[in-house]
Amino acid sequence: MNYRELGKTGLMLSEVGFGGEWLERHEEAESVALMRYAHEKGINIIDCWMPDPKSRDIIGKAICDCRDSWHVQGHFGSTWQDGQYVRTRDLRFVKPAFEDLLMRLKTDYIDLGMIHYIDSLDDWNNAMNGAFLDYVLEMHKKGVVRHIGLSTHNPVIGKLAVQTGFIEMILFSINPAFDMRPATEDIDALFEGYDQADYAGIDPERALFYRLCEEKGVGLTVMKGFFGGRLFHKEQSPFGVAFTPVQLIHYALTRPGVASVLCGFDTKEQVDAAVAYESADDSEKDYASVLASAPLHSYRGQCTYCGHCKPCPMDIDIAMVNKFYDLAAAQPSVPESVQAHYEALAHTASECIGCRGCEARCPFGVAVAERMEKTAALFGC
Repeated sequence: MNYRELGKTGLMLSEVGFGGEWLERHEEAESVALMRYAHEKGINIIDCWMPDPKSRDIIGKAICDCRDSWHVQGHFGSTWQDGQYVRTRDLRFVKPAFEDLLMRLKTDYIDLGMIHYIDSLDDWNNAMNGAFLDYVLEMHKKGVVRHIGLSTHNPVIGKLAVQTGFIEMILFSINPAFDMRPATEDIDALFEGYDQADYAGIDPERALFYRLCEEKGVGLTVMKGFFGGRLFHKEQSPFGVAFTPVQLIHYALTRPGVASVLCGFDTKEQVDAAVAYESADDSEKDYASVLASAPLHSYRGQCTYCGHCKPCPMDIDIAMVNKFYDLAAAQPSVPESVQAHYEALAHTASECIGCRGCEARCPFGVAVAERMEKTAALFGC
């Protein structure tokens, strides 16, 4: 298993993580064994947004003997009321639900204390002004929460979170289908009125959000990486083609700022299929060819950082150069951190000889040589 640093938190997360919402579907002993199996495979992060006692008890029993080697995302505002999940900012319910989380997980701290599921501006304003946020900050000050995070499906809310300065990471929904849709306050309506003509590549709002996370050092963990399994079946996929778990994990991990993709698991075989990412070769990770051959897509001319352009005769990491260019070009001036990371590359855009071999290999027809010229001019090398 490979591990990535989550923004500036200092936490090293497994590239493949565990999304826990399916645990309650099975007998307790079976789900505990599944979590322990995943841990043996190197998985070290789990998201517990679920407020129900069964899910929390399962996680608590699975991690009790190895708590320090798990990173837990625990949520403020996900509550269990009269046997039902209720999202709320009301401290009458938020505090007991969080205390219940600590008790059932058999822990005195949560690694990532998540402000739970904000997709609308009204909810953002409600959560960020008043007793709810005060409680989150109090738990952080006391060390009960090591780092403050937030979960959202809306890049507009994501950008606001990055700009607070105190939210250190974000749980965000990332997959090729979601990336092509504009921001919405209602995730369930994301594909209502879907029309192929609406697709124009990666939505600019989402692309800007990813770049802002990278620039500010706000880490991302990924939910809905498989679109609930829809992307595994061409009949259900908005693109009319099917992807594999390895391809979708690789897609998410190539977005700026992403540290871990949290997958929902029902079986050990599903764990194995996701962890297979770590031993997969480039052809198995290749999501770009699938997208490029899909009947419904409009990624033409956009770099998706897929790496198809390799190898370069000058050994330029073209995908990384393009990523730094995109990070910098969206800003009024080149951020110092991006400039430093770019200059640290073994080979920069100025070394491009314009052979255009990379362009012949690009599935999306990106004018790579032209971008190298623009990059060299932007960064000065």
